[in-house]
Amino acid sequence: MAQILPKLSPEMLIPRMGEYIVQKGLISDEDLQKALAYQQEQASKGTHYLLGQALMDLGLLNRDTLDQVVTEQIIQLRSALQASNRNLEQRVKDRTADLNEALTRLSELSQMKANFVANISHELRTPLTHVKGYLELLITETLGKISDEQHHALQVSQRAATRLEGMIEDLIMFSLASRGEMSMKLDKVDIRRLISLAAKSALNKAEERGVQILFSAPDSIPAAQADSEKIGWVVNQLLDNGIKFTPSGGSVAIHLKEEGNHLVQVSVTDTGIGIPQARLKEIFEPFHQLDGSSTRHYGGTGLGLSLVRQIIEAHGSLLDVQSVEGKGSTFKFPLLAVRD
Repeated sequence: MAQILPKLSPEMLIPRMGEYIVQKGLISDEDLQKALAYQQEQASKGTHYLLGQALMDLGLLNRDTLDQVVTEQIIQLRSALQASNRNLEQRVKDRTADLNEALTRLSELSQMKANFVANISHELRTPLTHVKGYLELLITETLGKISDEQHHALQVSQRAATRLEGMIEDLIMFSLASRGEMSMKLDKVDIRRLISLAAKSALNKAEERGVQILFSAPDSIPAAQADSEKIGWVVNQLLDNGIKFTPSGGSVAIHLKEEGNHLVQVSVTDTGIGIPQARLKEIFEPFHQLDGSSTRHYGGTGLGLSLVRQIIEAHGSLLDVQSVEGKGSTFKFPLLAVRD
């Protein structure tokens, strides 16, 4: 059975009306207690009985005075509500101003970081070029004969310098992307040949880690619209990541396939350690490693996948990631097909 609600009246909107009437000197505290007792007595009979009605029934207050009291209380409540709203609006404005200031500061800090990265990267490039040049002169014995042990040591140094150069180039690319200055030269690209070359270039590193590189693509794969240099870097990065996070005996497969008549899909699948579902978004954060400890097993700047996604999106595409922890990961993205 539905509950019958009492008829709404102005008096019901006034909290602590009895105390207010006593404070105004219209009734005594003793009168109030009598009215409250009478109200409870009437309410116990199952009727909804208001304090104002009790005061009038007992002859302690007339209707005009009661209406005046209710009106005063409503005006006071309205004034308090308006003041509260003004205070709330001001607090919202102040908070919004604080947030805007924080966002501005964050943007400035981000710009400073990008500028710093760009400047320091360019400053590192010049001395590294000198180091690589002299290493080459020493290895080729242009500056004199060297022993086999010296030759081996110089080769190790040369490989380290090459890795450092790659990191510097990544930093420069990141700084350009952060400032919206990374240029794209979209052209018709033989994507099958580009991917095949990337797979071949990854063979040595894969063999060193005991990882197999697999490449598959139909001969009929059409060309794609892309920046060949940037997409080549993306594929190399994905292959490098796959090799790095795949234990010996595993594999990294790169595959091309057509999607309809307008797209060519590139996918790189590894049988590595995988990524926890809850942490998939973290892999795209710049300078971030899932294992951030000082003893982390895998190296790198943490920029690779962040740049991969930015380059893919700059091509008007999206990078899709599917991963199962302990079983491996798949990174794939489509490119626009170009037909003669």
